[in-house]
Amino acid sequence: MMVIKRFLAAVVVVLMAGQAVAAASAPAGSPAERLQALFQKERATYYAENPGTGPRGEPRPVADHMQGVSPADQARREAENKAFLADLLAIPRDKLSAEDQLNYDLFRFMVQSRLTFFKYRTWRLPLQADSGFHTWPARMWTSVNFRTRADYEAYIRRLKDLPRYLQQNADNMKIGMKDGFTMPQVVLKGLMPTFTAMISKTAEESPFYGPFKKMAEGVSDADKAALRAEAKDAIMQSVNPAYTKLAAFMKDVYYPAARTSIGASELPDGKAYYDAMVKYYTTLDVTPEQVHQIGLNEVKRIRGEMEAIIKQVGFKGDFAAFLKFLRTDPRFYAKTPKELLMHASYIAKKIDGRLPMLFGKLPRQPYGIEPVPAVLAPNYTTGRYSGAPLDAPHGGYYWVNTYALNKRPLYNLPSLTLHEAVPGHHLQIALAQELKNVPEFRLDIYPHAFGEGWGLYSEKLGIELGIYETPYENFGRLSYEMWRACRLVIDTGIHAMGWSRERAIKLLADNSALSLHNVRTEVDRYIAWPGQALAYKMGELKIIELRKRAAKALGDKFDVRAFHDEVLSAGGVPLYILEDRVDHWIAAQKNSKG
Repeated sequence: MMVIKRFLAAVVVVLMAGQAVAAASAPAGSPAERLQALFQKERATYYAENPGTGPRGEPRPVADHMQGVSPADQARREAENKAFLADLLAIPRDKLSAEDQLNYDLFRFMVQSRLTFFKYRTWRLPLQADSGFHTWPARMWTSVNFRTRADYEAYIRRLKDLPRYLQQNADNMKIGMKDGFTMPQVVLKGLMPTFTAMISKTAEESPFYGPFKKMAEGVSDADKAALRAEAKDAIMQSVNPAYTKLAAFMKDVYYPAARTSIGASELPDGKAYYDAMVKYYTTLDVTPEQVHQIGLNEVKRIRGEMEAIIKQVGFKGDFAAFLKFLRTDPRFYAKTPKELLMHASYIAKKIDGRLPMLFGKLPRQPYGIEPVPAVLAPNYTTGRYSGAPLDAPHGGYYWVNTYALNKRPLYNLPSLTLHEAVPGHHLQIALAQELKNVPEFRLDIYPHAFGEGWGLYSEKLGIELGIYETPYENFGRLSYEMWRACRLVIDTGIHAMGWSRERAIKLLADNSALSLHNVRTEVDRYIAWPGQALAYKMGELKIIELRKRAAKALGDKFDVRAFHDEVLSAGGVPLYILEDRVDHWIAAQKNSKG
């Protein structure tokens, strides 16, 4: 519990006045009853604030409008979450059961995380290096079960509301411009094409027209024709003009006003902002300087293992020459998008069959493999997991980027698949969604250090599963691990130590087998998303530390399948909670008979 107390002391914004008011007007009932009532209140608010969401186990409503994102909307949500925290702090945690104490701690983490982002008004910058508020709406229909005419009509009303949503985000970005809180120009350069990519010549070519290409059988032919006509009108009269206006704003107004600096520390209140992001994304009480040193140590260790493989394959040349060989030899690259997807599919199915070696519990939800959407691919990362609600008309998807095939080496594909599909993100997220008898907010909670740390840890599990078939694939694994170690150095270097983009690119290019295209894309991602890149390696190191601790403490009683099931048993949790849970599990295993 000491770890929890230290972390909370570092990140909690203590609302003493609000806590006193909440205590004075605390609702009747036991602490457990008050806690459950608070969870229900928060979910009701969440559903009201997020169109298209609703209780699990019930048909989700088809949203007929976009979320409000104006400053007034943000202020209301901040006030709501301050009230939630005050109500929570008025409940005596020590009077709760062990399970409710976990629920209490996770709720506190979730609400305090929201308040951290409200504090720094990050809504002024709703963009990342490869996507943003303008890209996700194009796929908002993919997780909807369209059954009736009313469902399609609701979606069309949402399309007609899209201009308001886009404009509110643009207005928020204008506030960011005034405050000096903007995306750096160097990153925006790669993102700019995604704004015009949403504008289609015809309605049928629009990504927003997707639901109308194959419509529900229960809708009559006459209604289908009428709905398609209305959808086309909404796209041509509302959606396309709104994106045309947004693209012009980005080109003529925002881009010229965007900052030329790249570090978060150079933003207003930037040092405090970055320190807060480091703690949020790592869920640890660490400083940028400490993370930077950990990264340097890991880079040195991994580099030594990579050099050993170069000797193993008998390559004649230095490290740089070997990287050039990997980046240019045709044997390491697929010739067609289908070939790349076929390789990924083969690796995924090979892993599927071996999962019982390391896991006792597997998710029911399936997953598929598909290319990164064309509108995102040019400036998008190599691969990503796209999850789906359990009631969606499809499973999760492992996205593989088939753009620029000469930049997508096959020797990296095993690591990518282990991370994004199984036993990485799909297995972890699907299991979290299948949790039973937990407050609903826990089904979607995603502390980055746990989620991304597990993804990177899963890459290493590929060794135990026998997935890496050649020294080159093992080098690809180490290259991916080096990539994440370099993130610790680069992210802190850029955002806390004044590093240039060129210095960051050189570090990653000199130490990993990533293509130079991917190197630049990745560095821009770190610039645009301060702190998030730290989650991977810091999370992986903690999970490895806990596994070693358990194996040493339990000796012959250590069961790796049981350990993995325990790590994933509560869904997404901050690392300080994970450590506490594993320590309790170790103690319970020691005391068990057998």
